[in-house]
Amino acid sequence: MTVCILMSPRIEIERALRHLAPRIPPHECGAVLDHAMGSSGLHNASPENAAWLSLVTYIRHVFTDYDELLSAGYDVDSARHFVAAEIDVVLKQWDAKRKLNLEE
Repeated sequence: MTVCILMSPRIEIERALRHLAPRIPPHECGAVLDHAMGSSGLHNASPENAAWLSLVTYIRHVFTDYDELLSAGYDVDSARHFVAAEIDVVLKQWDAKRKLNLEE
């Protein structure tokens, strides 16, 4: 008989996040997980997609001038373009397994 153990969504997302960015600092990991769990748009996403989208969103808002660019009148696509290199730097520092796609 096979026993299936269900994990909570937070644990599944955390496992996916630690796989995607194994060198993410603990404080940042917790913040990304909180974002993933609090985002209504990610409730139906796979743990991997929720982890990735939350990771990129967190980096964009915390480590770049994205919000300032939006406040200055840049549209979303332009602002994302201008901060992509900064996001890539953080992803590399955290040993991310994926590369940024500008649509994310």
